[in-house]
Amino acid sequence: MKNRTFFWFILPTLSAMVLFIALPIVSVFIQSLHIEHEQVLVVSESCGPFGCSETTAVDAAATEALREAQPLGRFNGLKTYTNRSHLAFAEVAEAWRTTDGFLAFLNRMFNLPFYKALLFTMAYTAIVTPCVLVLGLAVATGVNNLPKLLKGPTIFFSLLPMIVTPLVGALILFWMVDGDGIIGNSLQSLFDDPSLSLKASPALTWMMLMVYGVWHSLPFSFIVFYAGLQTQPKDTMEAAMIDGATTWQRMRYVTIPHLMPLVTFVTLIQLMDNFRVFEPVVSFQAQAHAPTLSWIIYNDLRESGNPLYGSAGATSMMTIIGVAILLMPVLIRTWRDYTRKAAH
Repeated sequence: MKNRTFFWFILPTLSAMVLFIALPIVSVFIQSLHIEHEQVLVVSESCGPFGCSETTAVDAAATEALREAQPLGRFNGLKTYTNRSHLAFAEVAEAWRTTDGFLAFLNRMFNLPFYKALLFTMAYTAIVTPCVLVLGLAVATGVNNLPKLLKGPTIFFSLLPMIVTPLVGALILFWMVDGDGIIGNSLQSLFDDPSLSLKASPALTWMMLMVYGVWHSLPFSFIVFYAGLQTQPKDTMEAAMIDGATTWQRMRYVTIPHLMPLVTFVTLIQLMDNFRVFEPVVSFQAQAHAPTLSWIIYNDLRESGNPLYGSAGATSMMTIIGVAILLMPVLIRTWRDYTRKAAH
């Protein structure tokens, strides 16, 4: 394809990427460099028979005029990224100087809002992503080996978690693990402890959120791997069986290499989705035990009367950087495989 033809071919895609991806990211970055205007306060003195007293009130007109003059707010540079609500450089440095022992330092650091959210977000991503990959491949292999009559109904029921809206699915599980729900009530009866609550324990809250994450994302990986199994060359599999390869050997040396492009694709999608986990945290009301970066953004934007756009922008930019760092090893490996194949 000629360069001119290729340029006009990709121009619509590039235009859409610039318009809907690049420009919003630049806009968010610029907003993250500014903070909200301080409210203009007016102090007035009122006197009466028993003396004088001062009252302080917000000058709404002056505050609104200030906001109209500088819609983005006051320029704050990178200080928003380093304040206590985000990277907390000063607090981390102080904890490093005054804390005895590395574990005690980590405990203090992960009690800071941003690092506490980052800890759960990373743990959620690190646990849910491989579970979805492994279980999705296992379910796809099992369904692929079912009799033809049973495949259709099994595929339909296996896709139900993906059909349910994430917020609704998380609410259903939240009600089930509640003390009056079927799971919560059963556990209370099993351990003979009416006060037992899954929602009262940070560890159990983390566990339930991750169980929900696997349950909701599993159908996607299953259907992708199942579609890939339909393209598996039968000649290669039959040759492996004739050579005496076991089921595990056929899976390891024939099926998995054939599905590696799909494994890469599912991994990329899951890393991006899991690092932006939000709906189950809201549904489980788990922000005290398991805050996430997305929940911090949501919390900043719902500040009554004065949304913290700069703070939300800074957290958004660091979320984008975090996703890029997670995707980098997968993208580098994909590029190396591509160049290796191209060289041959």
